[in-house]
Amino acid sequence: MHEILLLCLGLVLSVSFLVLLAQRLKIAYPIFLVIAGLIAGFIPGIPNTHINPDLVFLIILPPILYDAAQNTSWKALWYWRRIISVMALGYVLLTATSVALVSYYLIPGFTLAQGFLLGAIISPPDTAAASAILKFVKIPKALASILEGESLLNDATSLTIFRFALLAIISNHFVWHEAAFGFIMVVISGIIIGVVIGFIFYAIFRWLPTTANLNITLSIVLPYLIYLTAEALHSSGVLAVVSGGLFIAYQNHFVFSHSSRLKSNAIWSALVFILNAVVFFLIGLQLPEIIHSVKDGALTESLMVASLISLVVIFVRLFSGLFSSVFTRFIGRFITVAQRRPGWRNPLISSFMGMRGVVSLASALSIPLLLPGGRSFPNRDMILFITFVVIIITLVGQGLLLPWLIKKIKPQFIPAKTDEQQILEIELQLYNSALKKLRETYPADITDNALLKNKHELYDFKVKLLMDAKPGNLIGRFKKVMIEIIEHERRELHAFRRKNGYDDDVIRIIENRLDLEEERLEEESE
Repeated sequence: MHEILLLCLGLVLSVSFLVLLAQRLKIAYPIFLVIAGLIAGFIPGIPNTHINPDLVFLIILPPILYDAAQNTSWKALWYWRRIISVMALGYVLLTATSVALVSYYLIPGFTLAQGFLLGAIISPPDTAAASAILKFVKIPKALASILEGESLLNDATSLTIFRFALLAIISNHFVWHEAAFGFIMVVISGIIIGVVIGFIFYAIFRWLPTTANLNITLSIVLPYLIYLTAEALHSSGVLAVVSGGLFIAYQNHFVFSHSSRLKSNAIWSALVFILNAVVFFLIGLQLPEIIHSVKDGALTESLMVASLISLVVIFVRLFSGLFSSVFTRFIGRFITVAQRRPGWRNPLISSFMGMRGVVSLASALSIPLLLPGGRSFPNRDMILFITFVVIIITLVGQGLLLPWLIKKIKPQFIPAKTDEQQILEIELQLYNSALKKLRETYPADITDNALLKNKHELYDFKVKLLMDAKPGNLIGRFKKVMIEIIEHERRELHAFRRKNGYDDDVIRIIENRLDLEEERLEEESE
């Protein structure tokens, strides 16, 4: 037990220092950790590691998906719903089909079912990799919203295809219309399960006397409960977690106190960071074991096949992005689209951000060693090797080239209000609303209470509040009124979610400021 604990602590400490080095070198930490893991795997004395797919699907994936859903803008997701749906469903299906056909003709003894299995594994870009790399490059906010929305949903498509392809290989039975109907049912049931469980927890958060610590504890349990329930009912655990996370995220203002939000943001960001960092390092450490699984003398040939399939994956996504741009321009003549003329720059950049990661590797590792009857699973080692090469080429290769590509292409920034302009307009509205509330509800307090008078002047003239407040009931009344005013501002702020032109992440910035101010007032009261 002590050895396991020391190993875990050593792993977390190692990746923490590696992330520090990656920040120093200005390299996205998923890329740097994979490279470090590749190098560490060949150091004498480093034991061979094996990622258990259950570790990824049951422990790591649910909180990462839930956190991503919590930080996704509902407004942006709905506004870009068509292109996000096309990317999360159409791109994945087209990539899986292309990989299936190429591998069927390229690899001796490879069946179409095995090809679709491989295609399902390597078709979805990685959520964590995309989010981490987006922090190191400057792209239009709309493009970032599209990529984040796609990364939330594409895993569900690929894992569903994976499930049906694996079933076809094991049972040697596959009917297209049954698979299509099953796919639709898995998607619908996954969304329903996520929303239902999310509503149950919403009721708990809203009407039971929970505390900030209890809220955080329950929110950590929630994604695991949703995922396990959906998988037990043979539905999509990924879609269930995403839909449940999105539901809770939209109700965040109503169910969580300011203290819960502040503490939850800190804990969740640290938790997801640790999970992501560890798993990317472990990906790199898989190299020796995966190379040893390739048959003697076939490494060069396998590497060539894997490289060709990697190029197919990259090319299909690039083609899909540019074709979508042309099609959007055509279909925009007949229906309303979010952006009538998307051009070629932004679609090219979004298509190039197709880095594969931990979900692909975990899917490949979850392929059973034996078929029913004791026969070895056909071409399992080849599928695993190709998956690993695709991850390295797309994550490291494309990830390192992306900043250069963005600099050369110069993405098209869609005309919109800047963050600073949105913050200014929202804060001015909040100040005016707070002034109106103070003048209408607390006119006597503004005259008699020096601190409230000072606060009124702060709203009115935007000056700092003087700190020479008198003690006693004056301060207590000031704090009581100001907490109510902050809550009033928060309700006014929430109304901006329904207004066009104001992004959810900007609203969260201001809500965080209100939370911090309320936290300070309550801490001073203790």
